[in-house]
Amino acid sequence: MKIVVIGGTGLIGAKLVTTLGEQGHEMVAAAPDTGVDTLTGDGLADALVGGSVVIDVSNSPSFEDSAVMRFFETSTRNLLAAETAAGVAHHVALSVVGTDRLPGSGYFRAKVAQEQLIEKASIPYSIVHATQFFEFVGSIADAATVGGTVRMAPVWFQPIAGDDVAQAVARVATGSPLHGHVEVAGPERFRMDDFFTDALAARHDPRAVVTDPRARYFGAELSEGALVPGRDVILAETRYRDWPGRTVAGR
Repeated sequence: MKIVVIGGTGLIGAKLVTTLGEQGHEMVAAAPDTGVDTLTGDGLADALVGGSVVIDVSNSPSFEDSAVMRFFETSTRNLLAAETAAGVAHHVALSVVGTDRLPGSGYFRAKVAQEQLIEKASIPYSIVHATQFFEFVGSIADAATVGGTVRMAPVWFQPIAGDDVAQAVARVATGSPLHGHVEVAGPERFRMDDFFTDALAARHDPRAVVTDPRARYFGAELSEGALVPGRDVILAETRYRDWPGRTVAGR
């Protein structure tokens, strides 16, 4: 089966190309650096010829509100139109747990817009909602840094390893379309402020973590369960303490 991975050279995309290729599928890593640009549409038609499944794990190069909305709306429209013309049978998208619970964030508003376009299209689809990746610990801390301290709300947090996300997306992509959503998350739930206190210490990051119930997460205030999944979640196996990248030094 030919599977096209949009964002196929990125963190999750590259893992998908390798994993599904090892299973015997014909893989296409579609990204601007391979000549496929969903924002302009360049290269899309050629990349999708003969494709059965398209997996979209692309991300906006900018998180500024208008830029990220433009990226997800324009890219998704271009991609769905090209898929319709090519006769693609299954559209799979990677999104984030809690997208509809964080309207204060421009990024999450854009992800909601992306999902709505997918749901309204005629192509059978599956949307995988994942929690935050272990690999993003540093960038989340950077975004929460104010005056040299990392301000974190004491809400629930259930991160997941990128390898486990890729495995979950691969399983969904090679199955029948869900015509809906599925949630995947790490096996452990932490208080966000406690998690980052320990995580930054393990990375030899000197910044102090300050507990702040009003701390914002990419522009949005967090409620108790905004970032964690519901009861029907698929739990991954990798624990943060066992993840090889846990002790990476520096910011």
